[in-house]
Amino acid sequence: MSAGTERLRDPQQRAERAARILDAAAGLLTRHGYRRVTMDDVASETGIGKGTVYLHWKTREQLFGAVFAREVLRAVDDLRQALQRDPQTCLLHNFARVYYLAIVDRPLLRGLLLGDPHLLGKLTGSPDPARDDRHAALTHSYLALLAEHDLVRDDLSVDEIGYTYQAMFEGFLRAEGSTPIGSPEQHAELLALTVRRALENEAASGLPVKQLAAATVALLDDLIDADRAAFGLPEV
Repeated sequence: MSAGTERLRDPQQRAERAARILDAAAGLLTRHGYRRVTMDDVASETGIGKGTVYLHWKTREQLFGAVFAREVLRAVDDLRQALQRDPQTCLLHNFARVYYLAIVDRPLLRGLLLGDPHLLGKLTGSPDPARDDRHAALTHSYLALLAEHDLVRDDLSVDEIGYTYQAMFEGFLRAEGSTPIGSPEQHAELLALTVRRALENEAASGLPVKQLAAATVALLDDLIDADRAAFGLPEV
């Protein structure tokens, strides 16, 4: 048995190598886009053999899908940490502000959510239905929690609130790179203000924010664990 094969059996070293491969692939995708990056490029950037890359991900599409999945989970983890620091983050307008900033700080993730063909190439036409279902289910469960505690409008269904929220969020993301007015932080505040005025119940009182924040963190924990397992990701 070779030393390289032995190292692969060490879970910690395998995870560290997977993280290095993902880092290299992410950097190449940011600089060159999907169509111009090969597995040879990733191996060279990482300083390992191409065969070692294939031990982690069998195809280029799987590797790049894992890169984008990790970007999503890093943003989700930012949100999870914000909830743990400040339970008020569970309110929809605060949730929107934190997640917005987590996304605009990550060009690959913003490109993924907006379907950038330069960054994504054929991946724009290859969504992962299982992942999409998991994320949609989390959003629905989170909004249902807010509705249960009268924290969102009661004249709209949870699905209608979810659609409206997504349209607002994606609209702000699309406008981010096209306006010279303000900073991402200012835009995030405008998004939060828009969400609050359009979708929240301002009359709500006695908010159980600590319990809601804990419940939301639990939803995010489950999502992160499921996505990591599905894409073979190391710790985010």
